Amino acid sequence: MPRNRPTLFPATARQLAELGERLRLARLRRRYSAESVAVRAGITRVTLARVEKGDAGTSMGAYVAVMRVLGLQGDLDALGKDDELGRKLQDLGMSIGRTAPRRRTGGSPLASESTERQAAGPGKGT
Repeated sequence: MPRNRPTLFPATARQLAELGERLRLARLRRRYSAESVAVRAGITRVTLARVEKGDAGTSMGAYVAVMRVLGLQGDLDALGKDDELGRKLQDLGMSIGRTAPRRRTGGSPLASESTERQAAGPGKGT
């Protein structure tokens, strides 16, 4: 059965490929074999090869497991740590909710205006 691969923007695909290459180089600098890293990470050699290629269909857990084996798990702590956009929104006083705001159930404001015009009759709403 074919795997579903997420559609990515070119920049995102490039970032994943570069991450995979950095993980491969880190493994080689430590002189770890692909087999030993895969066993210690609890994944197959095929999955490790996909991680090192930056395959978007490979689980994030596999990437994290490889980073742990290579001693790079501390780098995960830096992801999203300095949220500049979020801090700017917070400084502007934008409300921060746990979920996205709910949509109105009555439809768009334009729809209600056209309904009012129709109820007023021809020539009275314009």
